[in-house]
Amino acid sequence: MAIQANPLGLHQLLTLHVEDRKKLVQIEQFIDFTEGLLEKYNLEKVGIASHVFDNKSYTVAFCLMESHICIHTWPENKNLALDIYLCNYSQDNTEKVRQLAQEYISFFGAEVLKQVEIDR
Repeated sequence: MAIQANPLGLHQLLTLHVEDRKKLVQIEQFIDFTEGLLEKYNLEKVGIASHVFDNKSYTVAFCLMESHICIHTWPENKNLALDIYLCNYSQDNTEKVRQLAQEYISFFGAEVLKQVEIDR
């Protein structure tokens, strides 16, 4: 296994505006979509935790061998917060983080309100 020069990886934090309120209250669609992305990008799920609130908003955390993907939705404001972090220990996952962010933006049909990249 080759260790990367920067094993800590890339972390993206996104705040998205989503006009289709249904996407912000249908947790199963988000989970299914993310499971598909994990397979597509060859990422290994270690665990998942989720909660649906009284207003049907949800929070989901996918714990990955490579790190994590987390979401929190606010349907009353048509917003969500998304956190994608993949480390670079066994391979450089920098572009995967960027591609995952674009996949989620497309999935939600979202407008990006804030997108921050942190090189860990």
